[in-house]
Amino acid sequence: MFTKLSLITEIAKRDRRCKLNNLIHILDDENLKECFKMLKKNKASGIDGVSIEEYNKNLNENVKDLVKRMKQLSFRPNPVRRVNIPKANGKQRALGIPTVEDKLVQMGISKILEAIYEVDFEDFSYGFRPGKSCHSALDKLNKVIMTKPINHIIDADIKGFFDNIDHKWMVKFLEHRISDKMLIRYIGRFLKSGIMEDGKLIMSEKGTPQGGIISPILANVYLHYVLDIWISRIIKKKCRGVVEIVRYADDFVICVQYKDEAEIILKALKERFKKFGLELSEDKTKIIEFGRYAKENVKRKNRRPDIFNFLGFTHFIDKTRKGKFKLGRKTDSRRFKIKVKEMNIWLKSIRNQVKAKEWWKVLQAKLRGHFQYYGVSGNYRSIKSFYYITIRLVHKWINRRSQKKTYNWKRFLEYLERYGVPQPKIHHNFYTAYSY
Repeated sequence: MFTKLSLITEIAKRDRRCKLNNLIHILDDENLKECFKMLKKNKASGIDGVSIEEYNKNLNENVKDLVKRMKQLSFRPNPVRRVNIPKANGKQRALGIPTVEDKLVQMGISKILEAIYEVDFEDFSYGFRPGKSCHSALDKLNKVIMTKPINHIIDADIKGFFDNIDHKWMVKFLEHRISDKMLIRYIGRFLKSGIMEDGKLIMSEKGTPQGGIISPILANVYLHYVLDIWISRIIKKKCRGVVEIVRYADDFVICVQYKDEAEIILKALKERFKKFGLELSEDKTKIIEFGRYAKENVKRKNRRPDIFNFLGFTHFIDKTRKGKFKLGRKTDSRRFKIKVKEMNIWLKSIRNQVKAKEWWKVLQAKLRGHFQYYGVSGNYRSIKSFYYITIRLVHKWINRRSQKKTYNWKRFLEYLERYGVPQPKIHHNFYTAYSY
């Protein structure tokens, strides 16, 4: 499969206007079995109740039958099973669970789309792409603000992006690069597969499949045509000042040199999105003054400098030890509170379920994961705070396993030293020579 996908990439790279055909035939028995190995194990089953383990028992026969149905165009995706998961803030998060067979086909199609569109996607698009991550996006944002004359930020928020993708426009965008009618048809079937909730079928008139493996690449294709090339090929050329954008999935910020151009871009952006069935959230979208000279400018206006949130971090105007401008960042306070609440709920629920030595490894993994994500330049104070709060919560709940307290602080610290927990650490350094 890798060889065939590499060939597709070479053709797509050689001719940026080329439309590729005969793509669906890549999803044969052997290649679909390769895709099956990529699926995450121990996941919940879809509406058919078939687990990955059960599907694997007769994998050869199951895949052979699937390929046969796909060639006959009789394969139809099942509705996604929707379950609501309680969140730490009291709300619920809708989770979509496709069937194993649907995940398998989506994995194959997403690999084909990735092979085609990776050569087209703009460099400032970071979400769900090989070799790129949210930390790559944060690093890029740091470089843009630190090295270019940025004075204003368009902090934009798309209202319910994944639920409002227009299916007709989605198909039109795909047809720019794909002439395989069968592949387009199957993507259309996934878009319209619907949702099953509490025994009721809800048809999909717009949006991408909930929980679908194919959703991230489709979202990137949609915003590539709606936003990315519009910024790079039209907006940048028309503006007299610097305009830069950093996007991770549907989360993006536009950095602009001049305020009047920022206002024009935002107004045009609203009209552009409206054309393609999208809408900016009015209460969350704004233009802020931000950059090297913003602090002095707002001081004259007798107000505090503006801040903005991006990828779980609050960005603010900071200064180096020498008093020079620096982009500062810390964990978004809302995210911080949610993470602390989630840790508290988990510790409370687990303390009497299993022995401490069993859940201690999970605690270590949770702390390690938190530090690996939030451990970025300038954010040491936040991750250190999270560490100390977690340690106090562990001490609190480990002493509530029975009516009698078992650990004073001295004994607890000895326990910590013996079994250990990950220490707060900066994993991603964005501050280089240009910062100073």
